[in-house]
Amino acid sequence: MTSSDLHALSATELLAGYRAGTLSPVEVTRAVIAQIERCEPHLHATYCFDPQAALAMAQASEARWRAGTPIEADGVSIDGVPTTIKENIATKGVPVPNGTAATPLIPAERDAPPAARLREAGAVILGKTTMPEFGAMSSGLSSIHALTRNPWNTKMNPGGSSAGAGAGGAAGYGPFHVGTDIGGSVRFPAAWNGLAGLKPSLGRIPIDPPYMGRCAGPMCRTVEDAALMMAVLSRPDPDERDSMNLPPANLPWTDLDIDLKGKRFGLLLDPGCGMPIDPQVIPPVIEAAKAFEAAGAIVEPLDPWMDNDMLHGLDLFWRIRAARDIEDLSPEQRAKVLPIFLEWVAPAQKVSALEGFRAYSRTMEIRTRTVAATKGFDFILSPTAANTSFPAEWGYANNDVTLAHDQIGFTVPFNMSEQPAATVCCGYDANGVPLGLQIAGHRFDDLGVLRVARAWEKMRGAMRPWPMQF
Repeated sequence: MTSSDLHALSATELLAGYRAGTLSPVEVTRAVIAQIERCEPHLHATYCFDPQAALAMAQASEARWRAGTPIEADGVSIDGVPTTIKENIATKGVPVPNGTAATPLIPAERDAPPAARLREAGAVILGKTTMPEFGAMSSGLSSIHALTRNPWNTKMNPGGSSAGAGAGGAAGYGPFHVGTDIGGSVRFPAAWNGLAGLKPSLGRIPIDPPYMGRCAGPMCRTVEDAALMMAVLSRPDPDERDSMNLPPANLPWTDLDIDLKGKRFGLLLDPGCGMPIDPQVIPPVIEAAKAFEAAGAIVEPLDPWMDNDMLHGLDLFWRIRAARDIEDLSPEQRAKVLPIFLEWVAPAQKVSALEGFRAYSRTMEIRTRTVAATKGFDFILSPTAANTSFPAEWGYANNDVTLAHDQIGFTVPFNMSEQPAATVCCGYDANGVPLGLQIAGHRFDDLGVLRVARAWEKMRGAMRPWPMQF
């Protein structure tokens, strides 16, 4: 293996090499830095990329491995693994603009919980990854970051809002990437970049600031790597900054074996709301369902439980929330916000308190219906999105700001219900961009979802080569 291949290795492979003394964290980090420098002119996936700080972390890690004292907890080590962190997850000393030029660039005073856990575990933090305006678009369109593109086809969208994490993960910017998800923001970019992404149960990974439905989650090229990240990210925050966190659970994250015989799967092929379904997304999901049946699972059709009233009510609630953010800006700051974002927010200015309460109440209605619809199954299979990837320059999947979140029909129910949901590659569209299979489970069964995702990863066969050459 040459040094030019090191950026393509998984965390599992890197750690085996570190233990055997055949790989060096410094050598690996240098290779990943070189890969980022080759690809960034084409992808624009990073924010505050810091090679010098990363090399200093790699040198410290290498010293620990040579001394036989790598950082380890509960039998898991990620010491020396190159990692990126989404821009809206605070890292000490780095401003958090939330994808917009309107935010004052004030350095964060401390790491948010996901960043703190990764740093404590010895991860080599390369820098941050891009996100769209206020994180409210499933795209890479931002007023502060250059347009992020999909490495599988740079004319196409990487998905969002964890846009840079998705693009960088596929292009070899290290094995570990962490994003956030409130309606699909881990799963869309993971799906359209061929990654394994997990939106965990709400509170499984402590986050700051917490919010209804908002989770941090791993985005990796393999399910095994995502499980390694979960073993670290799910550790408790000593400062208890997440008021919605779950009690600590010492789960065997790296034990990914599962017997599928007798497991009940619901097959959801229509979300009941939102965008028309692109016919390309359905056949790969049906083929996956057949593979699970062949492995002994019981697969039954599942009727949709969402409708457009619920989806658009939730969208209105989010517009109201965004309008509050805009209201806090000075006229000079507001002038820096993308016009398309202001256009999306504008209807919220005319909403009455009663209408706002009704919109908020849709969140509980979605939660109630999702739990009721899925309780008879162990897991739910569906497309990750009704649509395929779309042109890179679009802010929204349908390029229609009046229907800005019509692409989240398959994903957002599991944010509101607090249930875990993963995405894993199941095929490719006509533009060569990956398609995602979503696997959801009962609340708290994050490990079960990862186990099913790993089972599919083994059943699906080889993927196309990762898009790491530019």
